[in-house]
Amino acid sequence: MIATSTRTIRVAHSPDADDAFMFHALSTGQLDTGDLCFEHRLADIESLNQAAQRGLYEVSALSIHAYATVADRYWLMSSGASMGEGYGPKVVSARPLERESLVGRRVAIPGLLTTAYLAARLWLGDFEAVVVRYDRIADAVLAGEVDAGVVIHELQLDYATRGLFEVQDLGRWWLEETGLPLPLGGNVVRRDLGWDLARRIDDLVRASVRHALANREPALDHALVYASGLSRADAGRFVGMYVNARTVDYGPDGRAAVHLLLARARREGWLAQDPAVAFLDA
Repeated sequence: MIATSTRTIRVAHSPDADDAFMFHALSTGQLDTGDLCFEHRLADIESLNQAAQRGLYEVSALSIHAYATVADRYWLMSSGASMGEGYGPKVVSARPLERESLVGRRVAIPGLLTTAYLAARLWLGDFEAVVVRYDRIADAVLAGEVDAGVVIHELQLDYATRGLFEVQDLGRWWLEETGLPLPLGGNVVRRDLGWDLARRIDDLVRASVRHALANREPALDHALVYASGLSRADAGRFVGMYVNARTVDYGPDGRAAVHLLLARARREGWLAQDPAVAFLDA
């Protein structure tokens, strides 16, 4: 028997329902990956953003905001996008508020490299950003530690059951401003793997997304473990919001939205350098 060598590719992503759904086929051995062995590493999105600064993982989910700071080290994969089609992170408060009342106030954010933070800056401008782990933001708002918070992941659906009020849906605001979806997160692959291997990995991730969409019920069963207590119906709704045709590929307007978001952030002073966005071709 001829021994064959394998190459390990570490794939880092969030422990939430949409990423679990997206990577179901790849993480459960339902795809032929040939000589590639995929190891899945789970961490919250801001930890992944920070890990990308060090080039830690070969493949990672990360915020589009964070991608602007690591574009020299990673390509943006054409598969795996999380796009808000008129919805996205929500600014919430413990009582009804208007935008103007939050200018200069304390607002909890899930990380300085998250797109949620960047979108909040573009919408509100001046505020005191208070970094709070994403799953503690609702509690921080209710406890009066901050004046408002930007909630992501499953909290976008159940914030009202926690007694919170929506101030602004940032995805809806962005659509009204630009006519484009809000590009929240994506998958990246490290450039030192080389173009051919990077494209092969991108194809496998795309195949995993397509498999999940074509086999929704078993993929959703897998995702429920990571759904933070949501009902199956709500988890399915959340997954549908962020794993869809745009997750297979951004599409031309999705790519345009990435460029516009980062260019506008640079123009308004929220990015320190010009973003050099580099997509792997679909």
